[in-house]
Amino acid sequence: MAGNGEIDIGAMRALLAEERNALVRASAATAEDRAPVELDQPAMGRLSRMDAMRAQGMAEASEARRRARLSRIDAAVGRIEDGSFGECLECGEPIPQRRLEIDPAATLCVSCAG
Repeated sequence: MAGNGEIDIGAMRALLAEERNALVRASAATAEDRAPVELDQPAMGRLSRMDAMRAQGMAEASEARRRARLSRIDAAVGRIEDGSFGECLECGEPIPQRRLEIDPAATLCVSCAG
């Protein structure tokens, strides 16, 4: 990462791309877990069906969190493209580089994130 206080845009872009790729892979790997649960009574007992539905619900919630994170990542890439990356969306001040290294999709400075 850049040590002189300037944001290393290339490194931020790489971090965002790496996380995005990991999220897309995780989404593909869990697609079957989110599939509708078969309600065929003879094939599956009532408790097994309830467990399967609970697992499906948890998988869907995880997918919703992944989609929200992907949206934040895509927005950060958009800010890189338009030149506003690293600026707080609330006050316009620079977001500290260390904060961006931890979360390159951060949209607020420490003060505004409060």
